[in-house]
Amino acid sequence: MAKGKMTVSEAGRKGGLSTSKKYGPSFYEEIGHKGGVIGGPKGGQTTKRKYGHEFYEEIGHKGGQKVKDLISRGKRAR
Repeated sequence: MAKGKMTVSEAGRKGGLSTSKKYGPSFYEEIGHKGGVIGGPKGGQTTKRKYGHEFYEEIGHKGGQKVKDLISRGKRAR
């Protein structure tokens, strides 16, 4: 890989590893519990039922475009 080149996937992986090192496993347990409702379905399952599969495709695409833009702006700032 050429210096300064990073895919969106690589950027996400790098961010995830940094978060994992900084906060540890308990962080993921805590946010996982926040996502669920006691005695009810998890938030993602409810959202999928309400909005459908296409909703996740759309927000995933928007998030990827945002990361791509941020990486591009960071490279231009150098």
